[in-house]
Amino acid sequence: MATTIREQLEARERQNLSPHACLSSRSRGRLKAREAQCDLRTDFQRDRDRIIHSKTFRRLKHKTQVFLAPAGDHYRTRLTHVLEVSQIARTMAVCLWLNEYLTEAIALGHDLGHTPFGHAGEFSLNELHPGGFKHFRQSLRIVDFLENNGRGLNLTWEVRNGIVKHSKGYGDILPEGSSELAATLEGQLVRVADIIAYVNHDLDDALRAEMVHPGDLPAHLRRVLGDRSSQRINAMVSDLVQTTLHRDDGRLHLSAGMNETITELRAFLYDNVYRNYQVHAAFEKAQRIIRDLYAFFLEHEFPANGLASCCRLREPPADGETDRRRHRRVCDFIAGMTDRYALALYTQIFMPKPWSVL
Repeated sequence: MATTIREQLEARERQNLSPHACLSSRSRGRLKAREAQCDLRTDFQRDRDRIIHSKTFRRLKHKTQVFLAPAGDHYRTRLTHVLEVSQIARTMAVCLWLNEYLTEAIALGHDLGHTPFGHAGEFSLNELHPGGFKHFRQSLRIVDFLENNGRGLNLTWEVRNGIVKHSKGYGDILPEGSSELAATLEGQLVRVADIIAYVNHDLDDALRAEMVHPGDLPAHLRRVLGDRSSQRINAMVSDLVQTTLHRDDGRLHLSAGMNETITELRAFLYDNVYRNYQVHAAFEKAQRIIRDLYAFFLEHEFPANGLASCCRLREPPADGETDRRRHRRVCDFIAGMTDRYALALYTQIFMPKPWSVL
Protein backbone atom coordinates (compact mmCIF):
# COMPACT_ATOMS: atom_id res chain seq x y z
CA MET A 1 0.00 0.00 0.00
CA ALA A 2 1.32 3.46 -0.95
CA THR A 3 2.35 5.41 2.13
CA THR A 4 3.89 8.60 0.72
CA ILE A 5 2.63 11.09 -1.84
CA ARG A 6 5.45 10.03 -4.16
CA GLU A 7 4.38 6.41 -3.94
CA GLN A 8 0.80 7.43 -4.66
CA LEU A 9 1.98 9.33 -7.74
CA GLU A 10 3.99 6.33 -8.88
CA ALA A 11 0.98 4.05 -8.37
CA ARG A 12 -1.15 6.45 -10.42
CA GLU A 13 1.42 6.31 -13.23
CA ARG A 14 1.30 2.51 -13.28
CA GLN A 15 -2.48 2.62 -13.42
CA ASN A 16 -3.01 5.41 -15.95
CA LEU A 17 -0.04 5.77 -18.29
CA SER A 18 0.48 4.00 -21.58
CA PRO A 19 2.36 0.68 -21.63
CA HIS A 20 4.91 2.57 -23.75
CA ALA A 21 5.50 5.26 -21.11
CA CYS A 22 8.59 5.41 -18.92
CA LEU A 23 7.49 5.04 -15.31
CA SER A 24 9.22 7.01 -12.58
CA SER A 25 9.42 3.93 -10.37
CA ARG A 26 11.35 2.05 -13.08
CA SER A 27 14.10 4.59 -13.70
CA ARG A 28 17.55 3.15 -14.35
CA GLY A 29 18.84 5.36 -11.55
CA ARG A 30 21.07 8.38 -11.14
CA LEU A 31 24.58 9.05 -12.38
CA LYS A 32 26.12 8.93 -8.92
CA ALA A 33 25.38 7.07 -5.70
CA ARG A 34 21.74 6.36 -4.96
CA GLU A 35 19.97 9.15 -3.09
CA ALA A 36 17.20 8.94 -0.55
CA GLN A 37 13.93 9.42 -2.40
CA CYS A 38 11.65 12.38 -1.80
CA ASP A 39 8.34 11.76 -0.01
CA LEU A 40 6.54 14.29 -2.22
CA ARG A 41 8.06 14.14 -5.70
CA THR A 42 8.94 11.42 -8.17
CA ASP A 43 12.53 11.17 -9.40
CA PHE A 44 11.65 12.91 -12.67
CA GLN A 45 9.93 15.77 -10.82
CA ARG A 46 13.08 16.24 -8.76
CA ASP A 47 15.16 16.37 -11.93
CA ARG A 48 12.87 19.04 -13.37
CA ASP A 49 13.19 21.11 -10.20
CA ARG A 50 16.98 20.80 -10.10
CA ILE A 51 17.20 22.09 -13.66
CA ILE A 52 14.84 25.02 -13.06
CA HIS A 53 16.74 26.12 -9.95
CA SER A 54 20.18 25.90 -11.61
CA LYS A 55 22.24 28.96 -12.47
CA THR A 56 22.73 27.68 -16.01
CA PHE A 57 18.97 27.65 -16.60
CA ARG A 58 18.65 31.26 -15.42
CA ARG A 59 21.38 32.39 -17.82
CA LEU A 60 19.34 31.19 -20.81
CA LYS A 61 17.26 34.37 -20.59
CA HIS A 62 20.23 36.34 -21.97
CA LYS A 63 21.31 33.88 -24.67
CA THR A 64 20.47 34.17 -28.36
CA GLN A 65 17.85 32.10 -30.13
CA VAL A 66 18.30 33.48 -33.67
CA PHE A 67 18.58 37.26 -33.42
CA LEU A 68 21.74 38.23 -31.54
CA ALA A 69 21.21 40.32 -28.40
CA PRO A 70 17.92 41.77 -29.73
CA ALA A 71 16.82 45.17 -28.43
CA GLY A 72 13.14 44.35 -28.97
CA ASP A 73 11.31 42.92 -25.96
CA HIS A 74 9.31 40.36 -27.93
CA TYR A 75 12.00 38.36 -29.71
CA ARG A 76 12.65 34.86 -28.43
CA THR A 77 15.65 34.07 -26.29
CA ARG A 78 17.05 30.64 -25.54
CA LEU A 79 14.96 30.59 -22.35
CA THR A 80 11.65 31.31 -24.05
CA HIS A 81 12.52 28.70 -26.66
CA VAL A 82 13.03 26.10 -23.92
CA LEU A 83 9.71 27.04 -22.31
CA GLU A 84 7.87 26.73 -25.62
CA VAL A 85 9.47 23.34 -26.27
CA SER A 86 8.38 22.23 -22.80
CA GLN A 87 4.78 23.33 -23.35
CA ILE A 88 4.49 21.62 -26.73
CA ALA A 89 6.17 18.43 -25.52
CA ARG A 90 4.01 18.23 -22.39
CA THR A 91 0.83 18.67 -24.43
CA MET A 92 1.78 15.76 -26.67
CA ALA A 93 2.88 13.64 -23.70
CA VAL A 94 -0.47 14.08 -21.95
CA CYS A 95 -2.40 13.24 -25.12
CA LEU A 96 -0.33 10.08 -25.64
CA TRP A 97 -0.49 9.04 -21.97
CA LEU A 98 3.28 9.32 -21.61
CA ASN A 99 5.20 10.58 -18.57
CA GLU A 100 4.69 14.34 -18.47
CA TYR A 101 7.26 14.88 -15.70
CA LEU A 102 10.04 13.10 -17.58
CA THR A 103 9.12 14.97 -20.76
CA GLU A 104 9.20 18.31 -18.95
CA ALA A 105 12.59 17.64 -17.32
CA ILE A 106 14.21 16.73 -20.65
CA ALA A 107 12.66 19.73 -22.40
CA LEU A 108 13.82 22.21 -19.76
CA GLY A 109 17.35 20.80 -19.75
CA HIS A 110 17.92 20.13 -23.42
CA ASP A 111 19.59 23.47 -24.30
CA LEU A 112 21.56 24.18 -21.12
CA GLY A 113 24.80 23.79 -23.08
CA HIS A 114 24.11 26.50 -25.63
CA THR A 115 26.76 29.17 -26.04
CA PRO A 116 26.45 32.94 -26.20
CA PHE A 117 25.26 34.10 -29.63
CA GLY A 118 23.49 30.81 -30.36
CA HIS A 119 24.86 28.59 -33.09
CA ALA A 120 27.50 31.21 -34.00
CA GLY A 121 29.14 30.57 -30.65
CA GLU A 122 28.74 26.82 -31.03
CA PHE A 123 30.33 26.88 -34.47
CA SER A 124 33.31 28.89 -33.21
CA LEU A 125 33.95 26.71 -30.16
CA ASN A 126 33.73 23.61 -32.34
CA GLU A 127 36.60 25.01 -34.41
CA LEU A 128 38.65 26.30 -31.47
CA HIS A 129 38.44 23.49 -28.95
CA PRO A 130 40.70 20.55 -29.84
CA GLY A 131 37.99 18.07 -28.91
CA GLY A 132 35.27 19.90 -30.84
CA PHE A 133 32.09 21.28 -29.32
CA LYS A 134 28.40 20.32 -29.58
CA HIS A 135 25.80 22.05 -27.45
CA PHE A 136 23.97 18.82 -26.59
CA ARG A 137 27.16 17.25 -25.24
CA GLN A 138 27.82 20.43 -23.26
CA SER A 139 24.30 20.22 -21.82
CA LEU A 140 25.13 16.78 -20.48
CA ARG A 141 28.50 17.98 -19.18
CA ILE A 142 26.74 20.79 -17.30
CA VAL A 143 24.22 18.55 -15.53
CA ASP A 144 26.84 15.86 -14.84
CA PHE A 145 29.86 17.91 -13.75
CA LEU A 146 29.71 21.71 -13.98
CA GLU A 147 26.54 22.80 -12.19
CA ASN A 148 26.24 23.00 -8.41
CA ASN A 149 29.85 24.16 -7.95
CA GLY A 150 31.28 21.20 -9.81
CA ARG A 151 29.11 18.56 -8.19
CA GLY A 152 26.57 18.36 -11.02
CA LEU A 153 22.85 17.81 -10.63
CA ASN A 154 22.97 14.00 -10.44
CA LEU A 155 20.01 13.49 -12.78
CA THR A 156 18.39 10.21 -13.74
CA TRP A 157 19.61 8.19 -16.69
CA GLU A 158 16.42 8.83 -18.67
CA VAL A 159 16.66 12.62 -18.41
CA ARG A 160 20.36 12.60 -19.27
CA ASN A 161 19.71 10.33 -22.27
CA GLY A 162 16.90 12.60 -23.52
CA ILE A 163 19.10 15.69 -23.20
CA VAL A 164 22.04 14.30 -25.15
CA LYS A 165 19.83 12.75 -27.85
CA HIS A 166 17.53 15.71 -28.58
CA SER A 167 19.49 17.35 -31.39
CA LYS A 168 18.80 16.58 -35.02
CA GLY A 169 20.56 19.40 -36.89
CA TYR A 170 19.28 19.26 -40.43
CA GLY A 171 18.65 15.53 -40.22
CA ASP A 172 15.40 13.57 -40.29
CA ILE A 173 12.84 14.42 -37.64
CA LEU A 174 12.18 10.81 -36.61
CA PRO A 175 14.74 8.57 -38.33
CA GLU A 176 13.70 4.93 -38.28
CA GLY A 177 15.82 2.48 -36.31
CA SER A 178 18.39 5.14 -35.51
CA SER A 179 20.75 5.36 -32.56
CA GLU A 180 20.20 9.12 -32.76
CA LEU A 181 16.85 8.75 -30.99
CA ALA A 182 16.42 8.82 -27.22
CA ALA A 183 15.69 5.51 -25.51
CA THR A 184 12.31 6.74 -24.22
CA LEU A 185 9.33 8.04 -26.16
CA GLU A 186 9.37 11.04 -23.82
CA GLY A 187 12.88 11.90 -25.00
CA GLN A 188 11.82 11.46 -28.62
CA LEU A 189 8.85 13.77 -28.03
CA VAL A 190 11.23 16.53 -26.96
CA ARG A 191 13.18 16.05 -30.20
CA VAL A 192 9.97 16.64 -32.19
CA ALA A 193 8.74 19.46 -29.92
CA ASP A 194 12.09 21.21 -30.37
CA ILE A 195 11.65 21.46 -34.13
CA ILE A 196 7.94 22.32 -33.89
CA ALA A 197 8.83 25.16 -31.52
CA TYR A 198 11.71 26.62 -33.46
CA VAL A 199 10.26 26.50 -36.97
CA ASN A 200 7.24 28.39 -35.67
CA HIS A 201 8.77 30.93 -33.33
CA ASP A 202 11.73 31.62 -35.64
CA LEU A 203 9.27 32.33 -38.45
CA ASP A 204 7.27 34.55 -36.09
CA ASP A 205 10.40 36.51 -35.11
CA ALA A 206 11.49 36.82 -38.74
CA LEU A 207 8.07 38.27 -39.60
CA ARG A 208 8.38 40.68 -36.67
CA ALA A 209 11.81 41.77 -37.94
CA GLU A 210 10.36 42.15 -41.47
CA MET A 211 13.04 39.78 -42.71
CA VAL A 212 10.26 37.85 -44.42
CA HIS A 213 6.65 38.76 -45.11
CA PRO A 214 3.47 36.69 -44.77
CA GLY A 215 3.15 36.29 -48.53
CA ASP A 216 6.68 34.87 -48.81
CA LEU A 217 5.63 31.56 -47.26
CA PRO A 218 4.60 29.17 -50.08
CA ALA A 219 0.82 29.04 -50.52
CA HIS A 220 0.59 25.27 -50.13
CA LEU A 221 2.32 25.48 -46.72
CA ARG A 222 -0.16 28.14 -45.61
CA ARG A 223 -3.06 25.94 -46.74
CA VAL A 224 -1.82 22.99 -44.70
CA LEU A 225 -0.60 24.85 -41.62
CA GLY A 226 -2.64 28.06 -41.48
CA ASP A 227 -1.58 31.69 -41.33
CA ARG A 228 -0.98 32.09 -37.59
CA SER A 229 1.64 30.57 -35.34
CA SER A 230 -1.00 28.98 -33.11
CA GLN A 231 -2.62 27.32 -36.14
CA ARG A 232 0.71 25.96 -37.36
CA ILE A 233 1.65 24.54 -33.96
CA ASN A 234 -1.80 22.98 -33.51
CA ALA A 235 -1.64 21.35 -36.95
CA MET A 236 1.76 19.77 -36.25
CA VAL A 237 0.92 18.63 -32.72
CA SER A 238 -2.46 17.21 -33.76
CA ASP A 239 -0.88 15.31 -36.63
CA LEU A 240 1.72 13.64 -34.41
CA VAL A 241 -0.80 12.74 -31.72
CA GLN A 242 -3.45 11.37 -34.07
CA THR A 243 -0.98 9.48 -36.29
CA THR A 244 0.81 7.95 -33.30
CA LEU A 245 -2.43 6.88 -31.63
CA HIS A 246 -3.68 5.38 -34.88
CA ARG A 247 -0.48 3.35 -35.43
CA ASP A 248 -0.27 2.29 -31.75
CA ASP A 249 3.01 0.42 -32.22
CA GLY A 250 5.14 1.90 -29.45
CA ARG A 251 6.74 4.52 -31.69
CA LEU A 252 6.11 8.16 -32.56
CA HIS A 253 4.81 8.98 -36.02
CA LEU A 254 4.13 11.99 -38.19
CA SER A 255 2.04 11.50 -41.30
CA ALA A 256 4.07 11.49 -44.52
CA GLY A 257 2.40 14.73 -45.57
CA MET A 258 3.15 16.56 -42.31
CA ASN A 259 6.73 15.29 -42.23
CA GLU A 260 7.23 16.70 -45.72
CA THR A 261 5.54 19.97 -44.76
CA ILE A 262 7.72 20.54 -41.69
CA THR A 263 10.84 19.66 -43.67
CA GLU A 264 9.89 22.17 -46.35
CA LEU A 265 9.17 24.87 -43.77
CA ARG A 266 12.55 24.23 -42.17
CA ALA A 267 14.23 24.55 -45.60
CA PHE A 268 12.38 27.85 -46.13
CA LEU A 269 13.79 29.17 -42.85
CA TYR A 270 17.33 28.09 -43.72
CA ASP A 271 17.14 29.84 -47.07
CA ASN A 272 15.37 33.01 -45.95
CA VAL A 273 16.25 33.50 -42.28
CA TYR A 274 19.23 31.52 -40.97
CA ARG A 275 21.30 32.29 -44.10
CA ASN A 276 19.92 35.82 -44.51
CA TYR A 277 22.72 38.35 -45.03
CA GLN A 278 21.70 40.31 -41.90
CA VAL A 279 21.79 37.22 -39.70
CA HIS A 280 25.01 36.06 -41.37
CA ALA A 281 26.73 39.41 -40.79
CA ALA A 282 25.86 39.29 -37.09
CA PHE A 283 26.94 35.63 -37.04
CA GLU A 284 30.42 36.56 -38.31
CA LYS A 285 30.81 39.36 -35.76
CA ALA A 286 29.81 36.99 -32.95
CA GLN A 287 32.34 34.43 -34.15
CA ARG A 288 35.09 37.06 -34.00
CA ILE A 289 34.16 37.88 -30.40
CA ILE A 290 34.28 34.20 -29.39
CA ARG A 291 37.62 33.64 -31.16
CA ASP A 292 39.23 36.67 -29.52
CA LEU A 293 37.96 35.80 -26.05
CA TYR A 294 39.11 32.20 -26.42
CA ALA A 295 42.64 33.20 -27.44
CA PHE A 296 42.80 35.79 -24.65
CA PHE A 297 41.81 33.39 -21.88
CA LEU A 298 44.26 30.75 -23.01
CA GLU A 299 46.89 33.28 -21.87
CA HIS A 300 45.10 35.16 -19.06
CA GLU A 301 43.31 34.37 -15.83
CA PHE A 302 39.53 34.32 -15.64
CA PRO A 303 37.80 37.28 -13.95
CA ALA A 304 37.76 36.75 -10.18
CA ASN A 305 35.33 39.57 -9.32
CA GLY A 306 33.13 40.77 -12.11
CA LEU A 307 34.96 42.33 -15.06
CA ALA A 308 37.64 44.26 -13.20
CA SER A 309 40.32 41.60 -12.75
CA CYS A 310 40.37 39.83 -16.07
CA CYS A 311 43.60 41.08 -17.60
CA ARG A 312 46.25 39.43 -15.42
CA LEU A 313 48.50 37.07 -17.35
CA ARG A 314 48.11 33.43 -16.46
CA GLU A 315 50.87 32.14 -14.22
CA PRO A 316 52.85 29.10 -15.39
CA PRO A 317 50.84 26.08 -14.22
CA ALA A 318 52.12 24.77 -10.91
CA ASP A 319 50.02 21.63 -10.98
CA GLY A 320 51.14 20.45 -14.39
CA GLU A 321 48.04 21.73 -16.16
CA THR A 322 48.06 20.35 -19.66
CA ASP A 323 47.10 22.24 -22.81
CA ARG A 324 44.11 19.95 -23.15
CA ARG A 325 42.85 20.79 -19.67
CA ARG A 326 43.39 24.51 -20.24
CA HIS A 327 41.40 24.38 -23.48
CA ARG A 328 38.63 22.51 -21.67
CA ARG A 329 38.43 25.14 -18.91
CA VAL A 330 38.39 28.03 -21.40
CA CYS A 331 35.74 26.29 -23.50
CA ASP A 332 33.52 25.70 -20.45
CA PHE A 333 33.98 29.30 -19.31
CA ILE A 334 33.04 30.86 -22.66
CA ALA A 335 30.19 28.41 -23.36
CA GLY A 336 28.57 29.44 -20.08
CA MET A 337 28.58 33.16 -20.86
CA THR A 338 25.45 35.10 -21.74
CA ASP A 339 25.43 37.37 -24.78
CA ARG A 340 25.65 40.51 -22.70
CA TYR A 341 28.44 39.20 -20.46
CA ALA A 342 30.50 38.20 -23.50
CA LEU A 343 29.94 41.64 -25.06
CA ALA A 344 30.84 43.44 -21.81
CA LEU A 345 33.95 41.32 -21.36
CA TYR A 346 35.02 41.90 -24.95
CA THR A 347 34.57 45.65 -24.52
CA GLN A 348 36.52 45.60 -21.25
CA ILE A 349 39.43 43.70 -22.76
CA PHE A 350 39.73 44.90 -26.35
CA MET A 351 38.13 48.33 -26.66
CA PRO A 352 40.21 51.46 -25.89
CA LYS A 353 39.22 53.54 -22.90
CA PRO A 354 39.59 57.32 -22.44
CA TRP A 355 42.25 58.57 -20.03
CA SER A 356 40.76 59.37 -16.65
CA VAL A 357 43.31 62.14 -15.95
CA LEU A 358 42.80 65.39 -17.85
